[in-house]
Amino acid sequence: MAWVYILRGASGRYYFGSTDDLERRITEHQRGDNHTTRRFGGTIEPVACRELPSIAGARKFEIALKRKKNPKLAVFMLQSPGRHGMGGRLARRGVADN
Repeated sequence: MAWVYILRGASGRYYFGSTDDLERRITEHQRGDNHTTRRFGGTIEPVACRELPSIAGARKFEIALKRKKNPKLAVFMLQSPGRHGMGGRLARRGVADN
């Protein structure tokens, strides 16, 4: 199984990611092991996450979320059941959700 997740830093900036081990990856972000989230300053908190059947599907979904250019919409899509407002595009790309 794989995960797509969104983090928010103390600065209010968002980070989108995908991983096969969510707990490990969030710990790495919080320790400052990631260059991008290290610049967020202060605390980093998970905002939303969704489990997907494969890492390939999770990465495709992560890219689709990043293309939205609106973190609040991406959080909504990640927390919503169904196709996350993406219509059939995710299904055609081979991204299935649980």
